[in-house]
Amino acid sequence: MIGRATIVWAGIAVIAVLNGGFRELVLIPRAGETAGRAMSTLMLSVAVLAVTFVTVGWITPDPARDAWGIGALWLAMTLAFEFLAGHYLFRVPWREITADYNVLRGRIWVLVLIITLVAPAAAAALRGRTP
Repeated sequence: MIGRATIVWAGIAVIAVLNGGFRELVLIPRAGETAGRAMSTLMLSVAVLAVTFVTVGWITPDPARDAWGIGALWLAMTLAFEFLAGHYLFRVPWREITADYNVLRGRIWVLVLIITLVAPAAAAALRGRTP
């Protein structure tokens, strides 16, 4: 189950990187920084929910605590990827990475983190995978 969950998360990470490229190349130039980032966040949130809903049967979390455990694993891997790969692989400055967490400045990136945590349990419940 953990191996399958990790494979699904890796797919979500690829989608997230592509989403980031689309945000930088298309959304921000056309809609501006704040609106472009908000649209990108909403798009990625929907993608995480969709991928999770489609793959939760294959991951097979049972019971509900397993689905929450997968969500916690995905959240930890997402944060690690965001900070470690973001800074060391993609060379994003720490200040820019942490700026995405400033809700008071219109940054709603935390929505993706909440969705990432909740999506496996929500999808499992919707698909009847939990008691």
